[in-house]
Amino acid sequence: MAKRIAIVEDDPDQRANYRDAITKKGYEVVAYGSRREALERMDGNLPDLVILDIILGDEVDAGFQLCRELLFKSPSLPVIFLTERINEIDKISGLRLGAWDYLPKPISLDYLAERISSLLRINEVRAENAERGSSTARKIGYLTLDQDALLVSWKGERIDLSGTEFRMLAKLVRVPGHAVSYETLMNATMQSLVTNNTINTHMRNIRKKFERLDANFACIKSEYGFGYRWLPP
Repeated sequence: MAKRIAIVEDDPDQRANYRDAITKKGYEVVAYGSRREALERMDGNLPDLVILDIILGDEVDAGFQLCRELLFKSPSLPVIFLTERINEIDKISGLRLGAWDYLPKPISLDYLAERISSLLRINEVRAENAERGSSTARKIGYLTLDQDALLVSWKGERIDLSGTEFRMLAKLVRVPGHAVSYETLMNATMQSLVTNNTINTHMRNIRKKFERLDANFACIKSEYGFGYRWLPP
């Protein structure tokens, strides 16, 4: 069965272009022009991945609000922001909400299709490995990392990290106790225009996800002006 992709974009021409390009890649695509329409139509029938613009009609932060509402219903749902709002504050806001990717407009439709395919593959492998376990998992104390599925667990409980968050965490724990520089962590994001503040935001997100399971979690330490360090408990 074809994976179902939802696009929320208020510009009808862009919405049609995205829908046509993604449909040609073999996906089932549904497209909405407003936050309200998307919520009503997706209620009880969430897609496999969602692409959101931030400004929808008169609502300047509608995409952020919709992301929050969708992830409340399904925390593991892959969300991509696709927007002209590319300043650092907006990008940080999107990442804090739990988006898997934050892409700028204009964008190559082929590249967009490839990002969708990549995130869906990751999510599929996560689901499969969560059911049957994985022989490629690495254990560091209470932490388990599955490199194939980009899957993380802490004390046996799964933690849903985005692909970027997983790559940063994997880089951080490669040598426990060893300080990892901002530059190294930036390279791990595989994104352009990454700043120290962006890295700090990712790290705060990662910490919060661990702290939801373990209020005493304190393994990620900031090295002021340099980067971060993983200190096993």
